[in-house]
Amino acid sequence: MLERLKDKRVDREWLNTNFPCMMACPAGTNAGKYVSLIADGRFEEAYRVARDPNPMASVCGRVCAHPCETACRRGAIDKPISIRALKRFLTERYGPESRNPLEPKRCSVEKLPYKVAIIGSGPVGLSAAYDLALMGYSITIFEAAQVAGGMLHLGIPEYRLPRAVVEAQIREILEAGDVTLKLNTAAGRDFTVSGLRAQGFDAVVLAVGAHRSRDLSIPGVDLDGVHKGIEFLLNANLGYRFSIGERVVVIGGGNVAMDVARSAVREVLKQHGGEDEGATPSEENIAAVATREMVDVSLSALRLGAREVNIVCIERREEMPAASEEIEEAEIEGVRMHDGQGPVRVLGRDGKVVGLETIRTKAVFDAQGKFNPTFQEGSETTIECDTVILAIGQAPRLDFLKPEDGVDISPRGLIVADRRTLMTSAAGVFAGGDCVFGPRLIIDSVGDGKRIANGIDERLTGRKHDEPEIEVEILEHHKMYPDYMEIGRQTIPTLPLDRRTGVTEVELVYDEETARREARRCLRCWINTVFEGNEADGSQCILCGGCVDVCPENCIQLVSLDRIEFPPGVLEQIGGDSGIFRVELDGVAAEELGIVTGAAMLKDETRCIRCGLCAERCPVNTITMEAYSMKLQAPVFSE
Repeated sequence: MLERLKDKRVDREWLNTNFPCMMACPAGTNAGKYVSLIADGRFEEAYRVARDPNPMASVCGRVCAHPCETACRRGAIDKPISIRALKRFLTERYGPESRNPLEPKRCSVEKLPYKVAIIGSGPVGLSAAYDLALMGYSITIFEAAQVAGGMLHLGIPEYRLPRAVVEAQIREILEAGDVTLKLNTAAGRDFTVSGLRAQGFDAVVLAVGAHRSRDLSIPGVDLDGVHKGIEFLLNANLGYRFSIGERVVVIGGGNVAMDVARSAVREVLKQHGGEDEGATPSEENIAAVATREMVDVSLSALRLGAREVNIVCIERREEMPAASEEIEEAEIEGVRMHDGQGPVRVLGRDGKVVGLETIRTKAVFDAQGKFNPTFQEGSETTIECDTVILAIGQAPRLDFLKPEDGVDISPRGLIVADRRTLMTSAAGVFAGGDCVFGPRLIIDSVGDGKRIANGIDERLTGRKHDEPEIEVEILEHHKMYPDYMEIGRQTIPTLPLDRRTGVTEVELVYDEETARREARRCLRCWINTVFEGNEADGSQCILCGGCVDVCPENCIQLVSLDRIEFPPGVLEQIGGDSGIFRVELDGVAAEELGIVTGAAMLKDETRCIRCGLCAERCPVNTITMEAYSMKLQAPVFSE
């Protein structure tokens, strides 16, 4: 069985079927495996699986938008596994922020004679630095701000992501090998890209994020009391005084918008509490913020002292880009949602904000699916307020790039890079994250850092990062946990509403019993039903139909060939070598399937719950349960 898969190219459809959550993770983390290990109580081993491919595991355990959960097959039955919360359960025990941290990988390879400069210490830069350090490169990270981490430190409120966790994660990365961090060192002011190449750096990584708030072109945005979301979060997260009123309107429907609203209530407390104002942040620090998630703005406003916080969003509730759980948390904390409302103008009196006029949205997208909002005439309304915060998106600041650097910029104002290696138009200069793709998820940026590391290594050493290797284990008498289909998704614990003050973390961590119970819900997609047996082939099937009768999900059918319609091209694929397997038909040619008399076993993979009853029922052992494991030489990414 091992030889059937080993050293063969595996097609994406097969990988998506057997490793859905892993394929959905841009960092290539095998979530299903570590979830299964948690269910078995093998926590330390589970942490290694979660941490090894992802240098930001502790961060992602708290604030990842978890695309793996969207891909989780359990979600088609009831609700997906709480993969992110289970990752946090592991990092609380063994991560760098824990009391008993496990030592991560250290650089034990032969040191290479190459130097790499990384501009920016956000998720892209840190991820690339970590992987390159493990390969033996010398890394220098240049960070414009006074602290490392980019949006992790300056953009995400501490009640969602404690600074101690960020600092511990960064410290772990810096200790992975020959990595040097230089703070308060800004591109364009202290160095140039071409200058770094002249200094002997063999490769340069542009990981500068998207640090500029997008402007809103409506009347009144220049009034006193109108602020930009990124500047607001920067001040709030660095502890500077930021004066807002008691009635705040946040414009935007993403995660940053939500966080600003939740943070605003705390500002009034600070304004009346007599704390030291501190210094005013520099322009470089403002530019260093990389806030992708627009929920942050609203929630931060609520926490910084506003008595009333409203969110005005052009999209309707179901269209809002913010994560549903972030919207729900904002509402629990008192944020009022005005979805399906477009801002018309900011109203003022004596130069100060007194309200926001809005209009009801008719449609956000046109027939071609493009953003082209239309509005209902005569539906204007006014929301009284004294503060308006704009959280409508971000764009990168790329004015540090000069013509001599040779880096192409797209009409959208983003860096142009090869989609596989992420190398720019300038040889040896790589870029990833928000400055290439626009605002995305933290885990996307981690994945970009890993792609960049592989691209640099291929360019400088010629080494190839091979396709994944698949191994198979035939399971004897496979069984799932007895109650796995009856267990509902376990609620992630949160702090009571009356205790959500200051920077106290709102989301809490599963206890051991709850974590194991949640993990037992996993369907173990990498375990599959194979209709041919250990030493046998399909010809041994006696067509008894026992597997069909015993299947609790009715996902197996025994169908005569004359009832099957083969679409054009399918027969050629069955008989060829294009897929993961070349199907053996026991002497029947593929083109004869629609002619000869016989039967076929059909299985709906999307409904299979891996119970193994069909294999147990089979009297001739034609059906086996096989577990696949995938060893990644390089992460598998989807475009």
